Amino acid sequence: MQHTSRRDAPLASGVGLRLPHLAEVAATRPAAAWFEVHPENFLANPHAAELLGEIARHYPISVHTVGVSIGSAGGIDRAHLARVARLIDAVDPILVSGHLAWSTHAGEYLNDLLPLPYDANTLAVLARHVDEVQQALGRTYLVENPSSYLGFAGSTMTEFAFLSTLVERTGCQLLCDVSNVYLSGHNMGFDPYAYIAGLPAEAIGELHLGGFTAEDDPDEHGGTLLVDTHADRIADPAWDLYGYALHRFGAKPTLIEWDNEIPPFATLLAEAAHADAVSAQALKLVPEKSVPAFRSAHATTDRQVRHAAAG
Repeated sequence: MQHTSRRDAPLASGVGLRLPHLAEVAATRPAAAWFEVHPENFLANPHAAELLGEIARHYPISVHTVGVSIGSAGGIDRAHLARVARLIDAVDPILVSGHLAWSTHAGEYLNDLLPLPYDANTLAVLARHVDEVQQALGRTYLVENPSSYLGFAGSTMTEFAFLSTLVERTGCQLLCDVSNVYLSGHNMGFDPYAYIAGLPAEAIGELHLGGFTAEDDPDEHGGTLLVDTHADRIADPAWDLYGYALHRFGAKPTLIEWDNEIPPFATLLAEAAHADAVSAQALKLVPEKSVPAFRSAHATTDRQVRHAAAG
C-alpha cells in the first residue's frame, strides 16, 4: 500500500538543504517553500538528523536518495534501504526520489552515478528494483534522468522511451532534471526540447534545476563538455528549457540544487524566486499545440517524437 504524506507538495520552488546551511535554517526559519535533503547525509549523523526533525516540523521535506542504486545488477542493498525507510518514516516527506543510475558493486559504494544501457535486460532489472524500493518504502518513487557523457552502442531505446516504459511497468513517477536534459543534449547531440516532449507529462512529479560547468572536451578539439557540478547559478539555456518543461507538464514542484562551492543561503532563495518568476511567465503562454515562442527554434512535432522513441 502506498503511503501519502500529510502535506501536499508545494508548487512554489524549493531549495536543496545541505549540511552547511542546516543550523542556520533550523535557527532562523527562512522564507523557503520547502526543502530537499539527501538522506545519506543524516543516517550516521545524529545531530544533523535531530536538526532535520526540527526543520521538518515547519517545512515540507522531499527526500532525494543518492545511494539506493536501482541500476546495480547485484540488487538493492536492503540494509541501506531499511535505514533510509526509517528516516523517511520520521520525516514524512512530500516526495521520495532517486537516480536512473548504478553506484554500488559487490558491497562497495562508488562516489559516482554511473550510466546504464537502455535495453530490455536493463529495463527488467530496473523494474524489479523500483518495485522493491516502492514496496519497502510504501511510497511512490520518482526516478530522475541522469547527466550523460557517454552512451552504449547496444542501447535499443532512447532514454525518454526507457523512462516512459519504466513508468508503465512499475507505476513509479519521474523527476525531470531539466538542467540534466539540457546538459545531456549538448554532450550527446540530441534535441533537449524533443526529449521533454517525449516524456509522459502525467508521470512528472518534480523538476530539478542545477548549475553546470563548461570544460574543454578532450575528445573533440575546440569542443565543450558540460559537467553537472551543481556549483554555479543556473544557465540561461536551462531556464529557457525550464519554461518549456512547465508549459509541457504544467506547474510542478521545482528544486534548486547547489551541492558544491555552496553560496550563502540567500543566493539559493534568489534562484528559487527566479524559478517562480519563470514559472509564472511560462504558464501564461498559449497551449502547446500553438508552439510557444521559447520552443520555436527547437520545434519537434509529437509525431516525430513518437517515431524517435520507437526507433
